[in-house]
Amino acid sequence: MADRDHHSQSADDMRTLPRPGSKRSPGGPGSSPVIAPDEQRSLLELARVALAVAVGRASFSVLDWALERTPLGDEPGAVFVTLTEGGRLRGCIGSLRPERNLRVAVVASTLGAAQDDPRFAPVTAEELPAIQIGISVLGPSTPIGAADVFEPGVDGVIVEKGARRGLLLPEVATEFSWGATEMFEAVCRKAGLPAGSWREPGTRLRSFRTVRFGGPALMTH
Repeated sequence: MADRDHHSQSADDMRTLPRPGSKRSPGGPGSSPVIAPDEQRSLLELARVALAVAVGRASFSVLDWALERTPLGDEPGAVFVTLTEGGRLRGCIGSLRPERNLRVAVVASTLGAAQDDPRFAPVTAEELPAIQIGISVLGPSTPIGAADVFEPGVDGVIVEKGARRGLLLPEVATEFSWGATEMFEAVCRKAGLPAGSWREPGTRLRSFRTVRFGGPALMTH
């Protein structure tokens, strides 16, 4: 089963596995996934259906039908789904490991963000008009050798020490105007570690990049 992590803001070695004729670039450590616009639209529509199911506006049979009808997103992917309402975080759940195909990962993360983020009550149907969906597909991670190679706003960060682990998506640095050191300290606190733990032996810091896309929970015509 894939890890399920909740993210504190608006958010392991991993590699995407391309199929013949895929529009996705396999990339290397530190690279961003490449997802074609039509695939982004398909995955966003799946997230909308999953969110409708989460709030009781659609049945799981509708979601199963949508999954079967979606022709794209069959490569493994690590995904975080972020829900915001009025610019405020409303839920964020995802996985660090690409153990599911993108379609299933987006659906699972959307359901989790809407129902299972322990920081928030479940999203309700009445909130849907104000909800925005953000989908972040994570690229492969790479060890951070020095703070000056980390690009705030472009790179996300993972910290691991013992059984503790935390993750911050790249947009957190932009939201708070943080530099590398502030990101490292924040991700340590998120993992339940002292802020300066990133400097200590035995602490692993890894960076990753994402492709992020999304839109409103409800389509407007």
